[in-house]
Amino acid sequence: MSPCIRLAAGLVALAAALPAAAQKYPEKPIRMVLPFAPGGGTDVLGRIIGARLGESLGAQFIIENRSGAGGTIGTEVVARANPDGYTLLFTSASHSFNPALYSKLGYDALRDFAPITLVAMVPNLLVVHPSLPAKNVQDLIKLARAKPGQLFYASAGAGSSVHLAAALFVAMAKVDMTAVHYKSGGLAMTGILSGEASLVFATMQSAMPLVRAGKLRPIAISTAQRSPALPNVPSIAESGVKGYDASGWYGMLAPAGVRTEIVERLHGEVARMLGQSELKERLASEGAVAVASTPAQFDRFIREEIARWTKVVRELGLKLD
Repeated sequence: MSPCIRLAAGLVALAAALPAAAQKYPEKPIRMVLPFAPGGGTDVLGRIIGARLGESLGAQFIIENRSGAGGTIGTEVVARANPDGYTLLFTSASHSFNPALYSKLGYDALRDFAPITLVAMVPNLLVVHPSLPAKNVQDLIKLARAKPGQLFYASAGAGSSVHLAAALFVAMAKVDMTAVHYKSGGLAMTGILSGEASLVFATMQSAMPLVRAGKLRPIAISTAQRSPALPNVPSIAESGVKGYDASGWYGMLAPAGVRTEIVERLHGEVARMLGQSELKERLASEGAVAVASTPAQFDRFIREEIARWTKVVRELGLKLD
């Protein structure tokens, strides 16, 4: 057999083996990095999806919280990981505005990742401590204008979705409030409950239990439309801050270069899970709307979100380095 024929035969054999290899995936534990600390929205939803995905794939899912620098530390860990499908990233909307906030990221938010699927859309919920004399958005605006710089809002860290939702509100409502940055969404909620801060644009997952328990008062939803989880709570836009919209999202990515068959396998499993009414209802109870976009749709979505938030960040004059 000539060298050319042997090479051709080898390539055919390799091509035939790839789908079989993908069918065997996974053959060892999968690490899913959450680029934020425990207790926040990314952590809550990421653990739910990780546990379900581990069951459906028959593999151990190791959840690893790698927080810091607005999610960029954990994200860089995944960008530099072996693209073999055994290191994944479960992230939030921070992935789409960090490129504008940080001028020297250790990764490219588009080039260094293979989108798998958008998992859920979720609004932020503007909540206040019950002691704050504000029942609605207009009350809050009047109070903030009467006490410039004296109202403190909690943040899940500089550059987090919680921070940007608040910064956008401050700019559009033309008020002066002071940010108190915590290391995670969970600590931000603790700050509100302790009275260190008076309000927060929290993720629905972290705020809903406290709202139901009567420990926090819901004021408004950050998305243009109301949330089915809290239909009686108005949006910020309909409460007088026209055009305000700070939608949050969660999704799964892998390092660039991962085999297409693995991306398709993971996407298929997540899409199947999100199509189950029980999981849809579970997510809805926490204010999240299940989404199972294709990898190509998720790629377009990320590109559009990066463009949108780059414009917003520049208009707000925000920079974190």
